[in-house]
Amino acid sequence: MSPRIAKLAALGALGAVGLFVLIYAVIAVAAAPRRTGGIDWTEATVTWISVGLTVLPLIAVHVVIARGLWAIARGVRRPL
Repeated sequence: MSPRIAKLAALGALGAVGLFVLIYAVIAVAAAPRRTGGIDWTEATVTWISVGLTVLPLIAVHVVIARGLWAIARGVRRPL
């Protein structure tokens, strides 16, 4: 893989991290209890925890992939 392509792919992986954070924020705001109705605090907390436990591993994997791609872009030899 050429260094230029590896650098672009690393930026894409970090862009995906930003998208995951944005999706979590939208779900957290949408699941917040309102005085006029909606879900209660218990269901909101369960929603925030369950979505967070789904998003955090995705973020971690994309950061690891981005770091590996940055290393390839710098020319560091990494074993498989």
